[in-house]
Amino acid sequence: MSLAILLSGASGRMGRQVEALVEQGAGLEIVGRADRNQLFDPSAQADVIIDFSQPLLCEQSLAFALEQRLPILIGTTGLDTELKAKIADASEQIAICKAANFSIGIEVLRSLIQQAAEQLGPEFDIEISETHHRDKRDAPSGTALLLADALAQDSQSEQIHGRSGQDARRVPGEIAIHAVRGGDVIGDHSVHFLGLGERVEISHRATDRSLFARGALRAAAWLVGKPAGLYSVKDVIV
Repeated sequence: MSLAILLSGASGRMGRQVEALVEQGAGLEIVGRADRNQLFDPSAQADVIIDFSQPLLCEQSLAFALEQRLPILIGTTGLDTELKAKIADASEQIAICKAANFSIGIEVLRSLIQQAAEQLGPEFDIEISETHHRDKRDAPSGTALLLADALAQDSQSEQIHGRSGQDARRVPGEIAIHAVRGGDVIGDHSVHFLGLGERVEISHRATDRSLFARGALRAAAWLVGKPAGLYSVKDVIV
């Protein structure tokens, strides 16, 4: 695999992981870096942009991708509605792979919980819990929101974030997401199906942050040469 990469968010946790894997991989090269103090050099010759940054830098990287007609992989989370709309609009002109989580295991988890929800039916209540390190900015995590959306497509459930108050009883059909922050946890996600007399729990736990970088590099290589469109990890592994 030969791949010339522009890396957005190069100084962040995920950016450093991507860089470490690129240094180990034959044919991989980072030809430009962007972070809060530096933007891409327009003269850089690249195949693809990989963005693991913050929303503001992500928006700038998206604009650069449009200007240079480069495919872009977006792993940044915490995006607001306006930026999501800009990404959708940009995908009409360039290839974009956007995911809250580039783990292959998370994509399998998404498929399994859809199957479980269908087979268990509305008699089972659904709750999602996620745990991340103390420095994670957004809550709930993008992955937890992805899982909730995957379930809501089938159940048309209302989504809530956390639960508090004097009357915190469940509303029929709702899906609650609970966020825990602390320590150096890379990322744990569990979906709980709670019935009468039994429960089913399906979980994914990340134990090495490099798994996200490996998935992102695989997806970035796949994205090169694809027609304009908005792609996901599901498209990469099919």
